Amino acid sequence: MSKKKKQEAEMTLKNSINQDLFEQLKQKKKELEKVESVKKEEERLRKIEEKKQREKNKSFEELLNESSMDWKSYKD
Repeated sequence: MSKKKKQEAEMTLKNSINQDLFEQLKQKKKELEKVESVKKEEERLRKIEEKKQREKNKSFEELLNESSMDWKSYKD
């Protein structure tokens, strides 16, 4: 199918559906995008909370091993 025929087919499809239906579809698309962005934000916040909980529950040894300080230099 040539590019021109494809464009004509798209134009006739848009023209053939009811304008109200077209607007409803556009509104539904916006709603779905909004729901998706809310889900992504909730997931991001959940991951942050999980990370905080993991940090909170770490043992002293784990914290010491992750430290960038050279603790041997403080030893007598």
